[in-house]
Amino acid sequence: MPQQADDHFYNRADAHIHLANDQLSDAASGSVSASFMFAVSRFNAWRSACGFQKKEDMQAARAETIAYFVTEYEKCLIENLDDYIQNFDQYMKLSTKTATEDQ
Repeated sequence: MPQQADDHFYNRADAHIHLANDQLSDAASGSVSASFMFAVSRFNAWRSACGFQKKEDMQAARAETIAYFVTEYEKCLIENLDDYIQNFDQYMKLSTKTATEDQ
């Protein structure tokens, strides 16, 4: 969990996950995932832009900004992969689709 998580952190995350799950009714999980990643990158680009007064300043911080978001995503992905590995049988028996159905 991120260091700056507030009391509503998981509720917001769950709302996004529920939206993505709802989209599985008419799109493959890979397509939903790609849209989800694009959306979060677009939101984070906007969020980053809000912290600058000039595009030159944003350009100067580009590499640092990318490194920050990639590092944070990697931490979250590692945490969630480890959680799924540890709880694989429990989580996957709840799944209504197998991985091969989505490919």
